[in-house]
Formats: sequence, C-alpha cells, structure tokens
Amino acid sequence: MQLTPDLQKQLIETAIQVRQWSYAPYSKYRVGASLLTASGKIYDGANIENAVYPLGLCAERVTLFKAVSEGERDFTAMVIATENAGMPCGSCRQVMAEFGLTMRVIIVDATGKIHHESTVADLLPGAFTPKDLI
Repeated sequence: MQLTPDLQKQLIETAIQVRQWSYAPYSKYRVGASLLTASGKIYDGANIENAVYPLGLCAERVTLFKAVSEGERDFTAMVIATENAGMPCGSCRQVMAEFGLTMRVIIVDATGKIHHESTVADLLPGAFTPKDLI
C-alpha cells in the first residue's frame, strides 16, 4: 500500500493518540507508534516499562509484534511519536530490519511535527538480516 498524504496524517495522529496508553512510570517517556501494512491495515502500540528495566518493550516493537502476531509480514511505513521526536533504539531498528529495509520511518514530536523521515536501511546501515544466515 502506498503512503498517501492522508494515510501519513492518519498514522501521525494515531501515533500521537496512543502515547496515552504508554505504561512509563519510571522514565515518564511516553512513546506511541503506528504501522501501515502492505494490506492497508493500521496497527498501533505504546511503550511498556517494567520495574526490571530490560523486560520493558518499546512502542515500535509492541506495534510490529502485534501486526506479526496477526499474520502481517509486509510493512509500508511506521510513525513514532514522542514528546521530543526521539529516535528508535538499536533493538527496534534491528526488529524493523527483520521485516524489510525499505519501510518508511517517520519520527514526530507530540504536536505532529515531522523531525526525521527515512527508511529502515538509512536507520540501520549494514543491517544483519535473514539473508545473512544463509
């Protein structure tokens, strides 16, 4: 599915909206993400922290895992919304790379202003992908 201006706007609004569902009692850093699949479906998710810090999960991975758990494997674009347009961590970039290097990644702040737009390949140069296992 092509990322049209209307779909991009919808993804941005969704990512901002789902920040409210974030469970971030420790960092207070609320993150929301929305994901457009090639089939046209939109998934969303928020970050979930844990008192045992490594057990938390970033919004980007929550969103991707929700989509994958429902059979999706082909993704067009992801929008990530934080208060200050923070970039995705390395773990999230690696999970994105698992499903394709051409997916668009758009980073916005809490007002919806776009601060960064690229592909997964641009975010993770030299990514280790399934083809490297052969």
